[in-house]
Amino acid sequence: MHLTGRFEGPGHDPARLTESEWQSMRQEARELEYVWQETYQALIEAAHAEPALRALYPFTSHWALRFSTTTRPRLTIVGPCLTAGNDGMYGVGRGFITPDLGRFVTAHEAVQLAVRRLPPGLGPVALGE
Repeated sequence: MHLTGRFEGPGHDPARLTESEWQSMRQEARELEYVWQETYQALIEAAHAEPALRALYPFTSHWALRFSTTTRPRLTIVGPCLTAGNDGMYGVGRGFITPDLGRFVTAHEAVQLAVRRLPPGLGPVALGE
């Protein structure tokens, strides 16, 4: 059995579940065997390095990075969607995988726009029950 770190923390502390999800996502990004692995990993690491995003619960769908103010199973999506393209570009969008807010050369630029698009007054992550 290979332990991933995901949901292995004791209890149902939303802060620990959030950190566990981030760690699992970072590990997964390092271990991918796709041509766009480096671009995707750069996006995950840039998002994790940003305190405002790191405080949110991360999740992906079709390799698009999203954020929630609640943990699984009931996610409360907040902020834009971030993508890493196989062309080395990064997208930011209001919808799912639509870079309508912009395309960027660096993950850092995409993350900075995502932070600016977060609603004000977000509190700590809660359990999504």
